[in-house]
Amino acid sequence: MQTSTDNIINKTIEFVKVTLANAEGGHDWFHIERVYKNSLLIAKSEPVNEFIVSLGALLHDIADSKFHNGDETIGPKIAREFLFKLNVDSKIIEHVINIIEHISFKGGNEAQKFKSPELDVVQDADRLDAIGAIGIARCFNYGGFKNRALYNPEVTPNLNMSKAEYKASTSPTINHFYEKLLLLKDKMNTKTGKELALKRHNYMLGFLNQFYAEWQGEM
Repeated sequence: MQTSTDNIINKTIEFVKVTLANAEGGHDWFHIERVYKNSLLIAKSEPVNEFIVSLGALLHDIADSKFHNGDETIGPKIAREFLFKLNVDSKIIEHVINIIEHISFKGGNEAQKFKSPELDVVQDADRLDAIGAIGIARCFNYGGFKNRALYNPEVTPNLNMSKAEYKASTSPTINHFYEKLLLLKDKMNTKTGKELALKRHNYMLGFLNQFYAEWQGEM
């Protein structure tokens, strides 16, 4: 017989699948599923509430602001209403909402105003999905979705963007490696996250070396 937490997680999975049925390929149900699985993997070595980690991972991108005109209030609102209908404890709901509100990279130059071991786990899992082979695929998929150039040697990466500048950026996709992806290795919170991130980071460096060699006609 299912426990109440298992039932809530299963209903959350069903809700997310339906809600993100037509989402952009890098922010769809499969992204959520990968973050969820990596969160559970990382959580094994961390002193966390696994139920909060699960809900935070499953709902962290329920309405990514990138696809809602930059509105960061929609995701938390949808998640809060959904969890309230399932009679989830109010303290757990608030913790999950805080995870959703504070998980994002946002240019990497803003101080994070909320911290918890559960957020650390979900944030690491989400960042892991932004790097490595899948991270590369997601990066170019989103760049294509926004009709961005692959690369332009005349447009240099901007490492000092404000949150607003980061959200409004239209720079070539390769620039995103330097403006975010290659920075994530050193922003991981957990031991497991750091170990996994290093492998994926090195894979991206190899990809970039190959990319530039091909761009210059050297290979």
